Amino acid sequence: MAAETAHQAAEAAAHGFDLVPIVILLGAAVISVPLFKRLGLGSVLGYLAAGLAIGPFGAGLFSDAQTILHVAELGVVMFLFVIGLEMQPSRLWAMRGEIFGLGLVQVGLAIALLVWVGIALGYPAAASFVAGTGFVLTSTAIVMQMLEERRALGMPKGRRIIAILLLEDLAIVPLLALTAFLAPGGEAVSTTDRLVAVAIGLAAIAGLILAGRYLLDPMFRLLGRAKAREVMTAAALLVVLGAALAMQLAGLSMAMGAFLAGVLLSESSFRHQLEADVEPFRGILLGLFFLGVGMALDLDIVAANAGLIAVSVAAYILLKMAVIYGTARLFKSSHAEGIERAVLMAQGGEFAFVLYAAAAGVGIIDATSNAILTAIIIVSMVLTPVMVILHDRLMPRESDSTDGLDVADDLSAHVLMIGFGRFGQIVSQPLFANGCSISLIDTDTVAIRESKGFGFKVYYGDGTRLDILHAAGAHKARLVIVATDDREATLKIVELLKGEFAHTPVLARAFDREHAAELIRAGADFQIRETFESALTMAEEALRVLEVDATAIADIMAETRRRDEERFAIELVEDVYASRHLIQGHVPVEERDRFVVRPDPK
Repeated sequence: MAAETAHQAAEAAAHGFDLVPIVILLGAAVISVPLFKRLGLGSVLGYLAAGLAIGPFGAGLFSDAQTILHVAELGVVMFLFVIGLEMQPSRLWAMRGEIFGLGLVQVGLAIALLVWVGIALGYPAAASFVAGTGFVLTSTAIVMQMLEERRALGMPKGRRIIAILLLEDLAIVPLLALTAFLAPGGEAVSTTDRLVAVAIGLAAIAGLILAGRYLLDPMFRLLGRAKAREVMTAAALLVVLGAALAMQLAGLSMAMGAFLAGVLLSESSFRHQLEADVEPFRGILLGLFFLGVGMALDLDIVAANAGLIAVSVAAYILLKMAVIYGTARLFKSSHAEGIERAVLMAQGGEFAFVLYAAAAGVGIIDATSNAILTAIIIVSMVLTPVMVILHDRLMPRESDSTDGLDVADDLSAHVLMIGFGRFGQIVSQPLFANGCSISLIDTDTVAIRESKGFGFKVYYGDGTRLDILHAAGAHKARLVIVATDDREATLKIVELLKGEFAHTPVLARAFDREHAAELIRAGADFQIRETFESALTMAEEALRVLEVDATAIADIMAETRRRDEERFAIELVEDVYASRHLIQGHVPVEERDRFVVRPDPK
């Protein structure tokens, strides 16, 4: 099979660009990832298994996994850029305590403990230090992917993990310097050389901050006027890769450079467009990274050193989990969050490959030790999705106890309402007053129990699951109202409903203008921004208090609604900034482009 593939590749190369490897990689991903997700094993494990299947120790369709890994690291870089776009400087500043408190304590304690694994196995102190610290550096790619799949990136527990990952990104710099110092003859490196290296790194960070503050947004405004989408995409990639290259040349992490670039553009008026432009590249390259990790698992080395690798992986994972859990509890996190964080971050990461290669280059470890340590890291990465699955099945969430609650099953009311919080409760009142039959489902177990005291029968059910929608009677309902207070969940529910029950009217609660547009595109028959009507009522009352004529008030409110409808129609086709000329404000329309654009008023 391998020989035949090689022959095909050679024949294709003779006629031009060789597409065979690309087709194989894409085919492996397309087949394995949906299959593994269908089995409940997650996309990461699917990529890893596909990489192992087509790599040197599987079907042998590829022989150089490291080359693929080097290219695919750009996926991690772009992932960090997208995360940076969500981290406004004020938000990042608010996380400084978690980054340099929680992160520093966890990394410091983990290094102090994991170094002893190598020493206990009889290795020299310097080699043990390199081996242990390499395992301390968690896989940003795997953890971020897991957080995204669990929809936890924006949650407090997700932000705490991101803070730790950022500290680990920063830690790679002093760890590389310390590796050079521990090398035979490393003491000969002068203090001046080290200070110069630190100064170069700081200068690169300062230069990137200045460029982001004074050059990037004006550049994108200029390109935006050209109305050439492909140029904007190219500029987005230029910013990501340029920032990564600058940090790499300065001896820092490429991922940190991309993250900083994202943070600097997080308050730009082009933030959402940049995210949309980078997202397809990020997804493909990140998947390629996981494929490369699967290919790089050297089964010959694993077989020859199975006992050592098994002991090392078990010791490193258990000790690291103990440190992560202990640190989480020290910083007042719950037992459940501590366990979840320990499972998610138990593996070694991609930065370990860099550290081990540097250590091999200066003579701290030999080539065989480097291969064994790399295998240990890869095995730990492969085990992570399995550990997460076991965690989710064996450790029920504290808030998910449904004891005494009725679960949605074979409901058949005319109206199905998904989400029964402050918004849904108000919506229900006119419907109940009209005698409508309503099935109510929610996932907030506390609210479900409390609602009985107010006269409501609320069933437990997660509307983001298609089987629950069927059980709740969506296929029988004359109308479905989506009133959940989670914008991502609301969008997913609408997509599921319109995909499965296309002819059933769906009314949805929107959070803001952009969310409203997303719901319309997903097929919602009606959406209403949760603050829109109350804000207009407040404005109408304000005009009345100012003693404006009643007829004038009616005209003003009608015109405001007309303008809002016109704005929304434009935004469905373009974006929220294409309709700024319809906003009533202080600055004349013709002068607005001269100023930095702030987030659009909702």
